[in-house]
Amino acid sequence: MVEHLLWEQGVVGSNPTIPILYLRSKDASQIHFYKNISKQMSLDEKFIPVRNAFYEIVSNFFQKIASSFGYPENPGMPTIPDLTNRSEFISSLPQHKTFWPPVQRPETWFEMIFGPVPKVESVTRYIYESKEEGFYNFYIQNYKNIYFLPDWLSEFIQIRLKICLDLTLLETIREVIFVGLVVYSQIVVLRIALGWLIYINPYTFPWCYIAAAVDWTEDVLQGIVPAVFGVNMTASIFLGILGVIADSLNHLVFTMPFLPSEGEETKLLINEELKDVLVFHYFPILWYRHPIPNEIREFWYKERPDILEYLQKVYHDVNIQFLPDTLV
Repeated sequence: MVEHLLWEQGVVGSNPTIPILYLRSKDASQIHFYKNISKQMSLDEKFIPVRNAFYEIVSNFFQKIASSFGYPENPGMPTIPDLTNRSEFISSLPQHKTFWPPVQRPETWFEMIFGPVPKVESVTRYIYESKEEGFYNFYIQNYKNIYFLPDWLSEFIQIRLKICLDLTLLETIREVIFVGLVVYSQIVVLRIALGWLIYINPYTFPWCYIAAAVDWTEDVLQGIVPAVFGVNMTASIFLGILGVIADSLNHLVFTMPFLPSEGEETKLLINEELKDVLVFHYFPILWYRHPIPNEIREFWYKERPDILEYLQKVYHDVNIQFLPDTLV
């Protein structure tokens, strides 16, 4: 009996777009089964206009709401780009622009006569507080040419040297190094100029001090940098190296009390313009791994009890000591 059964394709009712498979047989049960399927498919077909009408009503409703916000001319907020392709994302970031030599902006009569002291044009940190994220949050604009300390070095500075919140010492060291490099680069320029003035003996007083400060670079780079048309280019190449090192200090960002790896890439609306930023927020991970410096806890207890109360309330289930050692 089974050998005489054939599967064939048919349609439901008058709609040729709904095919079915049925068994051709004289068995009444099988014919009855086919009729039931036909009835069910025909019933679904009758609800198609009702479904389409419902979809159209909902679509018109949302379009009317969106039209009050400028739809379809207003495309909405731009979406955050996919950050999986790091090379394309980094290449799309702007550059932190600086000038070498530094721009001269005299502010006093002394600076107008003798020139202003060179200053570091660092990346600005924007600090903010919120009940959701805490009290030590900040963000910086994301650039393609900014630098950070390695995590291990940042951790060493915060844990061993106790430099977490007050970055005055680090910024002063950077300023001193920057000014020193600028001053030394001017000495190199003067030494190059002395080499072109044949009537000045650079090895006599007082020029010998300038020669002693710069000529050691020739002993180091003489075998690496070749002469061009008989002209020694060692001092010029060394001057370029000094400029790169000094300019990189403008792009160095200190992230204390956070580690550089804790920065989150996102977008913020700044001055009515959507910009890429790095946000450092919530609770620093080093304060989980290591005890919080006692000086900071003393500051919270004596001068900022609101911070102490907030931390004790939010992180009550974490085994972290927020009170100063004198109370514990």
